[in-house]
Amino acid sequence: MKLSLAAPLKIQAAAATVLVAALAGCSTGSTSGTEAAAEPTSTTSVDPDAFPVTIEHALGETTIDSEPTRVATLGWTDHDHAVALGVVPVGATKITWGGNEGGSTDWFDEAVEEAGAEAPVRYDDSDGAPIDEVAELAPDLILATNSGITDAEYAKLSKIAPVVAYPEAPWTTDWRTSLEMVGQALGRTALAEEVASDTEAAIDEAAAANPELEGAELIYGYLAATDLSTVGMYAPEDPRVSILRDFGMVDAPAVADAIKPGEFYGTVSAEQSADLDSDVFITWVDSPDNVETIEDDKLLGQIPAIADGHWYAETDKQAAMASTNPTPLSIPVIVRDFLPHVVEALEG
Repeated sequence: MKLSLAAPLKIQAAAATVLVAALAGCSTGSTSGTEAAAEPTSTTSVDPDAFPVTIEHALGETTIDSEPTRVATLGWTDHDHAVALGVVPVGATKITWGGNEGGSTDWFDEAVEEAGAEAPVRYDDSDGAPIDEVAELAPDLILATNSGITDAEYAKLSKIAPVVAYPEAPWTTDWRTSLEMVGQALGRTALAEEVASDTEAAIDEAAAANPELEGAELIYGYLAATDLSTVGMYAPEDPRVSILRDFGMVDAPAVADAIKPGEFYGTVSAEQSADLDSDVFITWVDSPDNVETIEDDKLLGQIPAIADGHWYAETDKQAAMASTNPTPLSIPVIVRDFLPHVVEALEG
């Protein structure tokens, strides 16, 4: 059974209700450049006795003494989690891959618009944490729970404001953990639990609408048309894989063989393609032309799921961004725009 249109629309409506309740207020912000933002939006209240709070993470521990009023975010998901909790950041990372023309995402912009707020300043982290740009915004909290900041960057950022970094490894924090950490840092643990519960219900509804996903063996890979010599595979801990596991899918045995303990990604030689058995193979590509290139390759074309027509290569970068970085804001987009393709690929 394929996902009906009614299911994702119902899920989106439920998610929108939660976000509107959390963001039903107005204020001003800053839309571009790195000049200081105006007063930020905060439309929800902190929990009683929420502060001070100390949060442990991979780079140390951070104590936040009182409610933050100017929040900056790093990485590609912390801004989503802040907005889901009623706090529009004054600054956020520019989405340089899979973003819209404003360096943002449509789901984030819609949530900010629902708040009646202005967009945060967007800064580019392509060359590392943009420390000077963050400092210009004078934040009193920096959220980086799903980022790649280094020890050195953490030390510099900590001179600006308290920094909440990732709990274990860079770029691999799942949405549940990020939401929980952001909720603690913003003093909104109760609301974070409510948003998590509503998001879990949306996931469960999508899984129930697609029972064929239960137990289906998955490889979420990376195939580069510019280098056909290897097959990349993402680990179960990677957010793009963990969200599909939430829908009932399981890892194909070949995944464990390709990835070393503690790593989120591994590769095997394309010469092993014929041994990479799975019920479905999911990937993303930079161009629709790459799909034919991969299918026609004498080695990659031997990947069983590709040879049998049970694969899907996402060509829409924003949809790929949603599936790569699941959040309470993007999960309805995953259900609507990405999951149906996974189901179709599984069915062949």
